[in-house]
Formats: sequence, structure tokens, C-alpha cells
Amino acid sequence: MVKIDNDTGSVYITNEVFTILAGDAATRCFGVKGMAGRSKTDGLFHLLRRESMSRGVFVRTDEPGDISVELHIVVEHGVNITALCESIISEVAYKVSNSTGIPVRKVDVFIDCMTAD
Repeated sequence: MVKIDNDTGSVYITNEVFTILAGDAATRCFGVKGMAGRSKTDGLFHLLRRESMSRGVFVRTDEPGDISVELHIVVEHGVNITALCESIISEVAYKVSNSTGIPVRKVDVFIDCMTAD
């Protein structure tokens, strides 16, 4: 949770807000099939449905007033992974910072699975 103080009071933004914004920004990038979640039963990564995509996003408060984001994604076969990750990092950092006013220190992208749809 991040706290923002101003003259009239305080604003608290929960990690869930950052998680939703980051997951939405990442899944809108071309080549991303969705977020990945590790199954507790077999240990394999699975494509998460849109309503549970937050399981593939982890947000950490680093310094007071900034955050780091970790994304676990499933990508389409044949995409340029480097270009895709650069796009995701840029899009997530922009959307989260623009929507909340909180700077994003770093975005780490983990490609856990690739599909051949």
C-alpha cells in the first residue's frame, strides 16, 4: 500500500489497484496471451482467465512513494520476445504512473509459457 499525504488529508492506494492496472496494461500488448499462474497441484504454469490475472502480477513498495512490478506472462509463439518485453515494461510503467501518480521503479517480466495458437 502506498500513502500520499496532502494538505487536506491522505490517500491510500492498495497493491490491488497497482496489480489490476499493471495486469491490464500487460495483457493489452500485442503478443501477450495472458497472465501466467503456477498450479499448486502439478507445479506447471497455466494461462489465467481475465478475472484472475492478478495472480500473475506482484507489486512491491520499494522506497516510500515508488513501486516495483513483477509480471508472469504467457506469450504467443513467434513474437519477438525482446521487443515484446520492452513494450510491456514501457506500457505498464506509463499506465501505472499516469493513473496513480506513483513512480514505477522497475518492471520485471517473466515469460513462463509460450503458446502456438
